Amino acid sequence: MKLKNNPLALVTGASAGIGEASARALHAAGAQVLLAARRTDRLQALAEELPGSETVQLDVRDASAVQKALQDRAIDIAVLNAGLARGAGPIQEGDPADWDEMLDTNVKGVLHCARAVLPGMLDRKRGDMVLLGSVAGRQVYPGGNVYNASKFAVHALYQALRLDAGGRGVRFTTLDPGMVQTEFAEVRYRGDKDQAKAVYDGMQPLAPEDVADALVYAVTRPAHVNVGEIVLWPTCQSSTRDVART
Repeated sequence: MKLKNNPLALVTGASAGIGEASARALHAAGAQVLLAARRTDRLQALAEELPGSETVQLDVRDASAVQKALQDRAIDIAVLNAGLARGAGPIQEGDPADWDEMLDTNVKGVLHCARAVLPGMLDRKRGDMVLLGSVAGRQVYPGGNVYNASKFAVHALYQALRLDAGGRGVRFTTLDPGMVQTEFAEVRYRGDKDQAKAVYDGMQPLAPEDVADALVYAVTRPAHVNVGEIVLWPTCQSSTRDVART
């Protein structure tokens, strides 16, 4: 699957996990990649492996910084991937600082990037905007609460974008994976490697490359075809709560 005309593809959260895998896959498909994340050392190392790519240090929570960095770029593909979870306790024991971080990153970060990039796409009457959602935005699970809420919001934003910009040449996709083995669990548990490892014990999760492969499929369809919603599950995962483990 190849992209035409060397499009410019923005990937937020490109320093690791699904973002890094997406950047690699888009580059292999023929895109010039704009790598965006907070960790510049990782971005630079990745850029050195992807000839022709660019880097931008970006915290998607900062609306003015996002606007300044992206509004004048002719971005053809925007992969709004940056996101995280914090904690897995019940709401009554939750930390409001964790809630702020999740909502500011997962929801407002998507809004900030869409606001900066979408006007140019509409002016050019073309483009792909891919939102990294989650099955957690379709089904809640114990301890998910605010993270679930943030991903339900991403799904609502996907639907709203289709209405607000419908019929103007831009395609919108929400890509919603189940369990993917990345730094996600380690971030959620604040660096507790044992607790993070236990999330994947006895099961075969998706790899970041599996998600990136689905992403490339969506953005390489003919212009009249919009792959709107992609849900990916590990074969052993039947819901957000149910995983068959050995």
